[in-house]
Amino acid sequence: MLRPMYMEEKPSTPVRAQRGTKLRAQNWEAEAALRMLENNLDPDIALLPDQLIVYGGSGRAARNWREFHRIVKALKSLENDETLLIQSGKAVGVLRTHPYSPRVLIANSNIVPAWSTPENFAHYDALGLTMYGQMTAGSWIYIGTQGILQGTFQTLGALADQHFNGSLKGKFILTAGMGGMSGAQPMAATMNEGVILDVEVIAERVERKVREGYCFKKTTNLDEALRWVDEAVRHQNPLSVGLIANAADIYPELVKRGIIPDVVTDQTSAHDLLDYVPHGDLENILQLRDQDPDEYKKRAAESILRHTQAILDMQKQGAIAFDYGNNLRGQAEKAGLTVRDNNGRFLYPGFVPAYIRPLFCEGRGPFRWAALSGEVTDIHRLDDLVLEMFPNDGLLNRWITLARKQVPHIGLPNRVCWLGLGQRAEFGERINRLVEKGDLKAPIVIGRDHLDCGSVASPNRETEDMQDGSDAIADWPLLNALANVACGADWVSIHNGGGVGIGNSTHAGQVIVATGTKAKGERLNRVLTADPMTGIFRHVDAGYEKAIQFAKQNRTNIPSLKD
Repeated sequence: MLRPMYMEEKPSTPVRAQRGTKLRAQNWEAEAALRMLENNLDPDIALLPDQLIVYGGSGRAARNWREFHRIVKALKSLENDETLLIQSGKAVGVLRTHPYSPRVLIANSNIVPAWSTPENFAHYDALGLTMYGQMTAGSWIYIGTQGILQGTFQTLGALADQHFNGSLKGKFILTAGMGGMSGAQPMAATMNEGVILDVEVIAERVERKVREGYCFKKTTNLDEALRWVDEAVRHQNPLSVGLIANAADIYPELVKRGIIPDVVTDQTSAHDLLDYVPHGDLENILQLRDQDPDEYKKRAAESILRHTQAILDMQKQGAIAFDYGNNLRGQAEKAGLTVRDNNGRFLYPGFVPAYIRPLFCEGRGPFRWAALSGEVTDIHRLDDLVLEMFPNDGLLNRWITLARKQVPHIGLPNRVCWLGLGQRAEFGERINRLVEKGDLKAPIVIGRDHLDCGSVASPNRETEDMQDGSDAIADWPLLNALANVACGADWVSIHNGGGVGIGNSTHAGQVIVATGTKAKGERLNRVLTADPMTGIFRHVDAGYEKAIQFAKQNRTNIPSLKD
């Protein structure tokens, strides 16, 4: 059964976000939601825009084209005291609320826990009752590959600090995947001075990232790729190579040849077996996916097992191995591979427990903004503001300097920065004042990834190996969403499954628009304080000493710290 898409109602021209100061909606908040929805589906950004798929294999911005048009119409008519409810990509109602209430509330892919399985989701999806929202696809705050670029940059930077005295110069990194999210890996590695071989089976994805400047070179020949890598390693020159091939073939072949990288990871789309491309002739394999999905999933599981076994083999021979959050280990475990030790811990860790959790303990996470004017100069002005406000943050300053030179502006101009508690609110208020003074040409959308310090429960990714064993406790993202509604965010979302697949995570997102008014300045302070504060609460509750000390230094109001 195929999900109803109403392709006959697809617009005759590509969907792109409107720029400038002319409003189609009744207020900037609804206009911002409309533009970010459109931006998600820009063909320069979206993975498969004709299917409304933004990234992550099947993460959609709207359920189908009929519902897309209904959402657009509803956003244009929303009054200043009304809230639009979106149920898995469908506009289901408008409520009279308050001027400070969110203009949009979104819930995607949520299924009663006992029924929350990939099989049940596929059934409901085929009936047209739901859609997979991923993280920022269905919450309309995807900004393209840059959205994960700094997080990957931070991860590789932390890895360099832990294992290689602060630099990846002359180090060989092996990875796979070069889609909308995974395409950040080549640039993140070269920004850290490393040499990376990125294996991707879909040629167009590699070509796109080379064209955009994320990756230096491409080839279909493994021997040629290895020659390039070896030369760059010997001369300690940063290099990124996209190898058009299947990781399930290349990783075992490298083990067979005794070619062991310094670092091995993976970011192929593996949360859904139908999104992972198994071994075999590509054209025939893709036909098999349409004609016999069950056989396709069987072959995908077999290839994932082989792929993951090769990572474990490389780890045994000295490679530093880590998982980048695509649930490859979980799928391999289902296929019968032993991926955990006797204590139940993964044999190679996820990137959050290995490198990112200390940042979460300070409320840091993937904070982002987009210029509704469409003018790159607005982003450059905010780059300057970051450097002005946080001059002592060396990694942040390095990121802004590199990103300004290297990261292309695709769709609405945007930027991402990992900012923590206090920094986010201060920066948001300063943005608002620049809008008020006319120093920016239009309001600025401020949001974040759902992969944040207090907004996700994902035992195979963000909350893997929590100190108190609370990996699967999903109250935290729900509290985060409720807090953002209470504080006056402009749209708030709650999703199931993003990043690692249905039933494996619960997460929440928030967006607020800096419009330049005094009232919005107050809301920005509340939202951008409360949002990362829930991450402090979460990590203090789990017993992390770094979070406890940070909370005390910042005089946070946590009852358990007052006992």
